[in-house]
Amino acid sequence: MNQSARCILTQYVPDFPLRHCGRLLEDTTDFCNISYGDVIVLGDKHYLVLRDEAERRFGIEDPKFWVKRCRELETGERKILKLVFHETFDMKIGMFSIQCFRSPQKEARILELVHGDARFMQGVTVLDSKRNPVRVLDVVHGKQLDAIIEDMAIDHETYFHESLPGILEKFIEAVEAIRFLHVHREKHGDIRRDHLWVEYGTGIYRWIDFDYTFDFHENPFGLDLFGLGNILLFIVGKGEHSAVTLAQEHGDIWREKKLTSDDFSIMFMHRLANLKKIFDYIPDRLSNVLLHFSAGANIFYDTVEEFLDDLRPCLDLLK
Repeated sequence: MNQSARCILTQYVPDFPLRHCGRLLEDTTDFCNISYGDVIVLGDKHYLVLRDEAERRFGIEDPKFWVKRCRELETGERKILKLVFHETFDMKIGMFSIQCFRSPQKEARILELVHGDARFMQGVTVLDSKRNPVRVLDVVHGKQLDAIIEDMAIDHETYFHESLPGILEKFIEAVEAIRFLHVHREKHGDIRRDHLWVEYGTGIYRWIDFDYTFDFHENPFGLDLFGLGNILLFIVGKGEHSAVTLAQEHGDIWREKKLTSDDFSIMFMHRLANLKKIFDYIPDRLSNVLLHFSAGANIFYDTVEEFLDDLRPCLDLLK
């Protein structure tokens, strides 16, 4: 047990169990060995590590050892520290091949760009003793948009007429936020429905997690656009409608609705994109926007502006 860490914890958190006091760390390179009770020193601030963050997707909890839930000892505020972790992988979308990778420097740039903009998570970047850019993030007090929609105990048609207009209006504002990034030649890089949060109290939609980026030669911002399309499909559909759930809920819908592979998402080929085939009250104009993200699409959006130009008029059709 490091005496310095003990002294600091005794000063700021007198009731912290001394048996759990860890090390005092100025270098965060070896993030896998940083755990509960350690104290990270960044600039003139000290951060008590509480736990590793984790994402829950597809029913599986995925630990993120490079992301630490902490308490800033000088203020008592909860913070999230994102430590430097590099990762590269390739993604295929239809005929397109895209290289994706993490860039702490890119996330640091965006945090500076969106400082004070409530549409994005907030934070600052501080270099540790090895000049690793550690992102010190404010906790977003809210709930994931997809979880809110999934928890609505109403049928789809009621949701579509009563809830969707307000959600779509907020989503359009969130898309405007992504447009702001693109205007400044930045990408979100990892647009997923669990990366869009609704803040308690204000109801503001906030984007989180900007450290992924990608090389998409055919369209520099294309992966962001496909991500927006996936969220729109979820919002309009009040959830995902996969080949399996369709069969469970609607019986022999493939033959009845003459579904083909072209009706499904180009990015996730088991998810239905042609939602109008099961919800016939979806206006044609909105359905046409959704079909830009289907495997059968011949035309894709090149810019967020094009997407917004088609999406904004749909809102008037729902009100």
